[in-house]
Amino acid sequence: MPTKSTVQGSTAHSLVVIVGFLVCVELASGILQGYYTPIFSDIADHLTISDADVNWFEAAQLIVSALVVPPLARLGDLVGHKRVLLLSTAVTALGSWAVAFAPSFGTFLVAWALQGAYVVWLPLEVAIIHRRTAGTGRQVLLTRRAAAVLVGALELAVIVGALSSGALVGVLSMEALLSLPAIAVTLCLVLVWFGVEDAPGESAGGFDWGGLALVTAVLGLVMAGLIVVRLEGVGSPLAWALVAAGLLTLVPFTRYENARSDPMIDVRVLVRPGQWPVQLTAFLFGMSVLGAQIPLSTYARTDPDVTGYGLGVGAGFVSTLIGVYVVFLAIGAFTLPLTTRLFGPRGALVVSALLVALGYGLWLPFHDTTAQALVNMAVAGLGSGALVAALPAAAAAAAPPDRTGFATGMTNATKTVGGALASSVFAIALAATGSLEGPEAGHAPLSGYLTVWSVCAVAALLAAASLLLLPRSPAEAPQVAAGG
Repeated sequence: MPTKSTVQGSTAHSLVVIVGFLVCVELASGILQGYYTPIFSDIADHLTISDADVNWFEAAQLIVSALVVPPLARLGDLVGHKRVLLLSTAVTALGSWAVAFAPSFGTFLVAWALQGAYVVWLPLEVAIIHRRTAGTGRQVLLTRRAAAVLVGALELAVIVGALSSGALVGVLSMEALLSLPAIAVTLCLVLVWFGVEDAPGESAGGFDWGGLALVTAVLGLVMAGLIVVRLEGVGSPLAWALVAAGLLTLVPFTRYENARSDPMIDVRVLVRPGQWPVQLTAFLFGMSVLGAQIPLSTYARTDPDVTGYGLGVGAGFVSTLIGVYVVFLAIGAFTLPLTTRLFGPRGALVVSALLVALGYGLWLPFHDTTAQALVNMAVAGLGSGALVAALPAAAAAAAPPDRTGFATGMTNATKTVGGALASSVFAIALAATGSLEGPEAGHAPLSGYLTVWSVCAVAALLAAASLLLLPRSPAEAPQVAAGG
């Protein structure tokens, strides 16, 4: 008969194997997230579009990502997280290959949006680990540590991706250059198929098609309003009518979901004291970690001799800038267990959010030299890396067992919505006329970049304030049954 130590050793070995394969998934995710940033200006030239128009790639991908995370997270709880991880990886591979060979702005936009299915990978992985560690007596601790490892691997892969594209942009054709991430995702699909254990879902009930339709309507109306603002200017009545309609749709959406025993978006779980500050933080954090990356790239590539501002660097230095940022992201993720011991789970989150606010706030007075840019992004990176690792783990710790995939998925969904909204607003700010007709030579105004950095800094400060309302530990949060 196996002893307790034998069972624990077997569990630990199994967990290490699973985390090892999931690290490979995050390596592919990191390549996707780092590879394109240094070459956005080159992609813009390839597609004959302006710098401001590149922001709509990010907005399109983020809004599609926001729409697919809730149903995929729900499917994970219903049919098993591995199966949904496989599905999302297959969709991402399809989008990645389409990106490589898209012949026009429109087809590239569609392919880029489709590629955004990767956004559900990390939440599903955290849910897999959280379930695998049930009964160990250290579920929260092991989940947090594994999440830190996954995010650390993700950020290291971002560096590899950024340095690779910056080095290869002048060597390979654009089609060959864009094919490399597609190859990585395709290999990832094979590894998930053979390396991750398949377990059935723990949640009962059916798939909430009505809830999916309502949340799609909410996000679709708000984003349509922002697109109209971009096309017609901030004075457009139609634009604000669409935004208002989207916000008003939240009322029937909330009532509908609260009346269901198996909702797509479990509002009752989201309003828990241990859950809503985490989700709000994810939304606010998404504005910088997702929405500000393209403005960073285009600002760095802008020639100060032509515009009077910018860093005037090539794709190679943008790769270095992103590399420094991501090194500190990895440091922030890997040191999360240490900062948690020093400040507690809540304190570590608050400190991380304050570092993000400081990093982007530094851009306002210090944006003239490459040294300043490196310092700014290093500070923001420390806080960002810790938040990327900590938010899904914190959401899992405060969720009922049959809603783990939903809770972790919602951290990425809300983060993605925040990034989508910010990316759209930033696109408007970076177009001098507030329309698709940008300024001369496709360059954005300096005031637009100042707006980007200000929004990111203020959002991070608001996130820190909301996190102060989080219970000090999951045990302190009132436990409410999943159904009410």
